[in-house]
Parts: sequence; structure tokens; C-alpha cells
Amino acid sequence: MTENAQQQPTAPTTELPTQYTPAEVEGTLYERWVEKGYFTADAKSDKPPYTIVIPPPNVTGSLHLGHAFQHTLMDALTRRKRMQGYEALWLPGMDHAGIATQNKVEQQLAEEGKSRHDLGREEFVERVWQWKEEYGGRILGQMRRLGDGVDWSRERFTMDEGLSKAVLTIFKRLYEDELIYRAERIINWCPRCLTAISDIEVEYQEDAGELVSIRYGEGEDSLVVATTRAETMLGDTAVAVHPDDERYQHLIGKQIKLPLTDRTIPVVADTHVDPAFGTGAVKVTPAHDPNDFEIGRRHDLPSLTIMDEHGIITVHGPFLGLDRFEARSTVVGALKEQGRIVAEKRPYMHSVGHCSRCKTTVEPRLSMQWWVKVGPLAKAAGDAVRDGRVKIHPEDMSKRYFDWVDNMHDWCISRQLWWGHRIPIWYGPDGEVVCVGPDEEPPTGEGWTQDSDVLDTWFSSGLWPFSTLGWPEQTEDLRKFYPTDVLLTGHDIIFFWVARMMMFGLYAMDGQVPFHTIALTGLVRDEFGKKMSKSNPNAVDPLVWMDAYGSDAVRFTLANGANPGADVPIGEDWVKASRNFTNKIWNATRFALMNGATVEGPLPDASQMSATDRWILSRLNTTVAQVDAYYDDYQFAKLADALYHFAWDEVFDWYVELSKTTFFAGGEQARVSGRVLGEVLDVTLRLLHPVIPFVTDALWTTLTGGESLVIGEWPADSGFRDKDAELEIELVQRVVTEVRRFRKDQGLKDGQKVPARLELDGTALAPHEAAIRQLLRLQPEGEGFAATATLPVAGATVALDLSGTIDVAAERKRLAKDLAAAEKEKAQANAKLGNEAFLAKAPDNVVDKIRGRLAKADEDIARIKVQLDGLPQA
Repeated sequence: MTENAQQQPTAPTTELPTQYTPAEVEGTLYERWVEKGYFTADAKSDKPPYTIVIPPPNVTGSLHLGHAFQHTLMDALTRRKRMQGYEALWLPGMDHAGIATQNKVEQQLAEEGKSRHDLGREEFVERVWQWKEEYGGRILGQMRRLGDGVDWSRERFTMDEGLSKAVLTIFKRLYEDELIYRAERIINWCPRCLTAISDIEVEYQEDAGELVSIRYGEGEDSLVVATTRAETMLGDTAVAVHPDDERYQHLIGKQIKLPLTDRTIPVVADTHVDPAFGTGAVKVTPAHDPNDFEIGRRHDLPSLTIMDEHGIITVHGPFLGLDRFEARSTVVGALKEQGRIVAEKRPYMHSVGHCSRCKTTVEPRLSMQWWVKVGPLAKAAGDAVRDGRVKIHPEDMSKRYFDWVDNMHDWCISRQLWWGHRIPIWYGPDGEVVCVGPDEEPPTGEGWTQDSDVLDTWFSSGLWPFSTLGWPEQTEDLRKFYPTDVLLTGHDIIFFWVARMMMFGLYAMDGQVPFHTIALTGLVRDEFGKKMSKSNPNAVDPLVWMDAYGSDAVRFTLANGANPGADVPIGEDWVKASRNFTNKIWNATRFALMNGATVEGPLPDASQMSATDRWILSRLNTTVAQVDAYYDDYQFAKLADALYHFAWDEVFDWYVELSKTTFFAGGEQARVSGRVLGEVLDVTLRLLHPVIPFVTDALWTTLTGGESLVIGEWPADSGFRDKDAELEIELVQRVVTEVRRFRKDQGLKDGQKVPARLELDGTALAPHEAAIRQLLRLQPEGEGFAATATLPVAGATVALDLSGTIDVAAERKRLAKDLAAAEKEKAQANAKLGNEAFLAKAPDNVVDKIRGRLAKADEDIARIKVQLDGLPQA
């Protein structure tokens, strides 16, 4: 039992409306929370800090179910910690989203018949800022609808002045530590967006291609290669075979003729080649394939770029000026004319990368770019998890993390865009290269130019946990709230964002980790487990559901599906069920207030309470302990399920119903139970608040007269347990459940009253007779009572007079048929389980299933026999 209620003002007399209407509560209540400053963290506070920085949504984005899912969980964590007495900071902000935002503005310009080049760089960037102010950040307003308890006073943007300074500072440090360099390498290139793109911006899908087999060389000095990209042969500089492949030993080191060209190319031996795949010989195009590039480096092969940034062929007269896909068929036609096609083209499904923004097929391309040398940074990021400074939850996701950081390639950080953090490198007229920090003046004079590229969006978002707190300045916020406590994000970006934050945080903050825990979630899917997508009809706008059922209902549904690391199915029927739950909480609290529930005064001594009172308080404290344990283990689905069943089943269905006779009778026991019910509601609303904040705050302030649950106290397990009371109420529940089942089996309506005699003397059930009769609609025996059905249950006997309510003969016939079916099922299961030959061959899951059928048959037989015994003789 808690002392929380004793610290609250006297409950007001305000009555609740008969119906809960979320739209009339949520918006006004949220604005009140913000105006009161409940979410604003104080860096000067003596309270222990608790920090979560929001994974910054794109400035182009709007709230989708994935956002709503993760935001619900982060909000629940932060609200609970705030209630526990922590100085809780949940910091909001947005990412400038380089390619996505530039594309939005370029689309606007295209509608005006213009391109960015018509405006020039400075005017175009100004236009993007205007777009950001006008259209960007819609998601921030939608976050308010969801109830996000973020500190709006600390809202950040990856291109605001402070974060821009952080970007320049870390670039300069990495450059001076020789961890940033410029080199020509293979990158992912989008011929439509005209920029290098990161791995996360490449979407792979199975595309239908054609595999073409081509003969290189002549006579005995020839071999066959197979490719789906015939046009790239124009840039081949070798053919590679495995050094141990006996078929090609005579060719290794020789020059062979490259078809359609006047060049010869060498045959090289490389262990990368799989001799069992295809012909065992592969064409090598170092400028247009990442694996070929590495082979080229090992064998000192030249790299020939054969197409420009638009994917247009730039070499070999007959193909000059052709689009890459046009060139593909043209090259194949030319090879066929020369008799070089040794096998007909055949369909071939293969994984092809597409730009996630415009869906254009990505082109591997040799390009001069800026890179981060990730070796030492990635090692530090791996060590921080291995030595326990950072915990990954669920733990089995650690393997995926290590697979990435232990094998990470150097990171291409330059993008050929105009919107973003421009690379702070200046080139001089005599080949000088100068990196300029945030407080330094760039070199001036004739011939000095700044690098035209901008940094990958992930570069600035990788600084997010500390740049948002004021780094590189040593601010109060940085001292108070760094390291952050939890990074909660989807497992799909563990490689691209999580690992980068780990690398940069450890580097910039002298070995301090950016967060103590990485809590990974799954992805939201529809109720059938299919991925939700804007291109599919299953995509759902969460705002539509919020309008229809309330934000709390959406939040509770999402939390209820949140098993660590697992994908989350969600359907509208489940949101409706959560809406019903919020209505149940509202109606039950309204009933309680009308029947004397109060938080006034101390909780009565246990000796003054009924067994029902002691039972619910014992279950309440058990639930508090369970919920705390689930929160600490990030088991949101389990804590939501525990709260749902405690609130709906135990409080509203059992305790309230069992106590109705007490409340109706009035007197001292009603006063005691009213105080217990007030305590139970008080604590239950506190427990529910982090997940469903709106309805709980509205109810709690009415119940207690307190200011707001946002700043309320989180309940603690007092240690009160009463096993005797729990066993006693379990007996009551057994009686009620069994008799209800019997009534249903007999076809009696829920509200139909039946005369009954209860033989409860000598059992713990005796004090509960009035409540049992109330719950089961059992009338007193009355004159002429005839026990036509007798049910022995929980050490007591319930005799019912069913005369006139059922056709006994027909009911006996139905039950006899059901009994015969159950006994046949039992016999069949026993026969299989008694067959040694069957048991030796059958899989364990099949045997377990048959054992389950046997147990079910035994249960059915016992239940039907009780029903038959309870019926009068026909």
C-alpha cells in the first residue's frame, strides 16, 4: 500500500461526464502540460538525470505508425522516470534530410519550369530554407497529438547554428587526426539525384534481368564470361579466374582480345573468383563494380570510366551517347553479330539496388569522394558493447551489431548536393588543401575555392546525442544530461545510425559512451504481418485512428505489441479494443466516484478490511512490482498486458463487482472499501499514465484533486501481500466462473435469474454469499424450491432450480453426445501414445500435440460429467 494518496488534496466533487470523448480532452490537456512546463528539464536540478534524444525525423516527414510506435515507448520511459523523481529530458528535433529535402524543392522548381541550376547555389539554398519554414516539421505538430512529452524549449535541427558548429568541429578534428581523407573509390551513384548515396539509401529488390554468356579471346586462348550488365564490358580491364582452376592455367598471365574494342586485357588469378559458379571466369570492370574494384587494386589494373553521372555511355563510337540501358541491348546485338554470344539470353532474377528517394537503379561508380577511416572508431564502438559500457537489448541483437562494426568499410561522407553541411575544405591555386574550423577564417584570394560537396546526412545525425546538448561548448546541459540513458530505435538502422553515433560519441567525448542502453524495436506491420508501405493499400495514417478512437487507444495498441526486437502487427480492430479499454477505465472510475471511492485520509488498517479489500491491495502491489520489472527490461508488451488484465479483470470486473453489495449496504465497511477502491484507482492510474497519459490524467485529477499525473509520484511496491486473501478470492472466482460456465452451457441468458441454494458453511466462501448471488443472478430458494441441478465446486455446493428453464431430456442427449466424442478422442490419443513404434518415429512437436489433445479430452470429460450429474433425471 502506498502513501501517495495521503499527499494529495481532498478529491473534488466534480462529476465526470457520462461518456469519455477524447477529442474534448486531449488537445486542451496537452497544451496545459506544455504551458505548465512539465516537460522542461532543469539542468541545475539536484535530481538525477534521465535523458533520451529523439531519433530525429526528416524535416520532410509526417507522423507514420513507425514514428507513433517508437515515440509511444520513449514517452512511456520518460514519463515514468519523471514520476520517479528524475530530471527527465526527452529532447526533440529534426534532421535536414539532404536528398529528400532537396528533391522536394527541385520538384517545386520543376513545376515552375526551372531547375536548381537556374537559381544558382546560394539562391537555391535560400529557397530550401523557405520551404523548411513553410512546409517542414509537420511531424512536430503531429507529435503533440500523440502526447509526446518532449522538452520543446530544447528543440534542435541538424543545420541550426549550434549543430553546424559541432559538424565543423568534428570534421576538423577527424581531418587533423588523419581519420578523414579524399580518395577515388567505388560508391553508390544515383543518376537521377546526381549524387553518391549511402547504403541505407539503397533499396534492394529482385529484378528480372537477362544473363548473357560472351566469348572473350580466340580459339584455345578464349573463355566465356556471363553477365547481366553487358554494357559494362566496354570498361573491362581483365578477366579473373581462380588460381587453382585447372581449366584456365594456360591462360593466366596472357592477354586476350576484348570484343568490340581494339584493346587486349590480361587474365589474372584471384581467389575471389568462385570456380564452381558459372564458367568460373568473371569479367573485371574496376570502375563500375565494387568487387571488381578490389580485384583491380590487387592486380594494379587500370580503371576505365565508361559512363557519365547521368548513366550515359562516354566511350566507343557506336555506343557513345546511349543511355546505359539502351547500350545494354545495343552491345548484345553487336556481340551477336560477331558471333560472341555463346548462349541465348535467359531470364535471371537478381538483387538490384535502387535509390530509395526516386527509385532509379543505382550505378556503382568510381568517384573521387571524402571518406572516414572507420577502423579505430569502429573498434572503439565494438569494445564499448563488449565490455558492458553499453547494453544492447534484446541481447541477441548484439551479434548483428558486431557483424557490422567488426567488418565496417570506410564511410563515404561526401554528397553532390547543395542542401546540407558543406565540406569545410578549401583548395588553393597551387594545389593547397586547407580544412577550416568553425572559428577560423577561410583562405581568400584568387584561385581559392571551397569543395562543392556537402556531408552525408548521417554525419551530422551521428553527432546527435551530444551536439544537441551544446557540444563543442561545455554547456550545463552537456554536463547534466550526457551520456544519454537510452537510445530506442528500430533494428533496421542499427548499422547506419546507431554505429555512427557510437563511433562519434566515443571519439568526441573522450571515451564516454553516447548512451548506456540501445533498446531495439521491430517494425510496425499490418494485422496480417505484411510490411506497411505508402505504395500498398495497407498503409495507415495514425492521425486517422487518433481522430476516431483517441490517441491513448493508438498508444496502448502499439505498446501492447512491443516485444523487444520483434515486428509489431497492428489492425484497426485492436485499436477499437484499446478504445474500449479507455472507456472501461472512464466508466469504472465514474462508478467508483459515485459510490464513495476516495483518497482522503490514511488507508485503513488491514484488520478493518474485508478479504476482498486485502486481496485487491495484495494484487495491486504484485502488479506494481511486475510493471517495474518489465519497464527495466524494456518489455512493453508484457507491462501493457499486465496492466490491462489487472485493471480490467481484477479491479473493474472482480473487485468492483464483488464490492457492490458492500457499497449498496453502506456503513463502516462501505467507507473502508471506498478508501481501498480510491487507493487502487489512484495507483492504477499512475501505473497506466506513461502509456495512456490523457485519460489517466483527466481521471486522476478528478479522483484526487492533484495538479497533474505528469508530475505525480510513481507508485512503489509497499511489500503488502496477503496470500490467504488471494486464495479466498480465488475460491470465489472459481465458484462464479464454474457456475457461469454451467449457466451458459444450459443456454441461460446472462441476466436470467435462477433460484439457488448455496451451501457455503465451513468454507472461506461463506462471507461472500451476497456477492456470489449478485454476480450469478441467483435468487433465494423461495417456496417450492426444487434442486434440479447440483454443482460441487471449491468445497461448496451450488444447487439450482432449473425447472421450467431448460428441456432436461434434450440437454442430457446433447451432453451424452459430447461425452461420447470426448471419450473417443481420449481413446485415440491414448492409443497413439501407447504405440512405441509411433513414439519412436514421430517428431516431438507431434507427440506434444497429441498429449495436449489427451489433456483437453480429460478436461472435457470431467466438465461434461459434472454437468450431467447436475441435471435432474429426465
